[in-house]
Amino acid sequence: MNIHELISVFVFLIATLIIFWRPKGLNEAWPASIGALIILLTGVVSQADVYDIIHKIGGASITILSTIVMAVILESFGFFHWTAARLTALANRSGYRLYWYIQLLCFLMTLLFNNDGSILITTPILILLLRNLGLKPHQQIPYLLTGALIATAASTPIGVSNIVNLIALKIVHMTLLEHTAMMFVPAMLGLLFMSYLMYLLVKKQLPVKLPQAAHDIEERFFTKNYHPLKGTISSNEKKSRSTFMLKILLFVFLIRCSLFIASYLSIPIELVAVLGSIILLLWRWHRLGTNPVDILKKTPWHILIFAFSMYVIIYGLHNSGLTDLLLKICVPIVDQGLFQATFLMGALVTLLSNFFNNHPALLIGTITLTEMNLDPITLKTMYLASIIGSDIGSLLLPIGTLASLIWMHILRQNKIKIKWKDYLRVSLIVVPLTMMVTLLLLYGWVQFIFSL
Repeated sequence: MNIHELISVFVFLIATLIIFWRPKGLNEAWPASIGALIILLTGVVSQADVYDIIHKIGGASITILSTIVMAVILESFGFFHWTAARLTALANRSGYRLYWYIQLLCFLMTLLFNNDGSILITTPILILLLRNLGLKPHQQIPYLLTGALIATAASTPIGVSNIVNLIALKIVHMTLLEHTAMMFVPAMLGLLFMSYLMYLLVKKQLPVKLPQAAHDIEERFFTKNYHPLKGTISSNEKKSRSTFMLKILLFVFLIRCSLFIASYLSIPIELVAVLGSIILLLWRWHRLGTNPVDILKKTPWHILIFAFSMYVIIYGLHNSGLTDLLLKICVPIVDQGLFQATFLMGALVTLLSNFFNNHPALLIGTITLTEMNLDPITLKTMYLASIIGSDIGSLLLPIGTLASLIWMHILRQNKIKIKWKDYLRVSLIVVPLTMMVTLLLLYGWVQFIFSL
């Protein structure tokens, strides 16, 4: 092993360890950026490589950042409190019904935004809701855990729901429409299987009858922020707020659809995403009279630094021969057929994700794929299998995704303790089974659509 290989492996392992550990809540961008700086200064990654990295991750990072800005804007409108109130009403004091509405909420938020944005939206909503219902800690855990799992896994059906998915799409030269056509059906069926399996596992822990809510969450937020001297809000005001919230969600949905149209027309999707966030910012300014500067302060700009830095580190591993090693392992199995290739890629990225996090795992897997000289169908099917490993398989351990790390950080901030045994009791059963089912469905669906 030469000096460049030693530097690459050492930097990768130390950076990954610190990202998992996050001493004193350290932002994950710090270890990643310091590691990338070492890689660059030692010449493991060249200047030409840096330009290639910027080209590949720039658009994806801006797109994801724009959708997170939309999520932050929603919070300022009181969306969290409005949604918590709606869930309380829809559940109608049924613990089982609440489970399914939480699953639906977490799924939709990921589709409308992305997995990280969904975690940032849904986790505070669920904490608000569950505390208002006065549920005991052991009763809160099933809702919080299953909600987080489905929110993260729900980035599988469409490519724009995860930054690393978008980056990988660029590498394999696949459009959003192609991704959706090949992935949406098997991924959706896989998610339904996952939700039902989790329900069977946690059903005994769910309260059959929910306690009466302590107060109206929406009313408390509204009176505090808009009418501090007014004790209650009228039913007409509630209807007006609901109409407004639905208009915002419709706008976000239209922006989401526009990304696919832009991809089809070869228009950079980041332009559409940025335009959508700017319109929503101006809408907020007009309605609330609040200067957009506060949103700029709340925006997690470190995501750009994190994405670039992690890719530099992965490129260092690539230049040092990691992908050559993976090629020697993978090629003999891939040559046996598409079925074996599909399960190989899903298993490989699952394994790498749970050891090193899904961001570097999917990037390593995708770069390896591009070195195999595969036919287009095999390449795209294996890429989608790696997405399943990255978005679902990575959930085996609570450190497998950035979204899971964010989720645990939010829980710690709110003094909610979920032990590893609570997590593993669900994930060790749900994740492997969901993985196998979804990979099998992907293989079958690809065979079906390309036989037409």
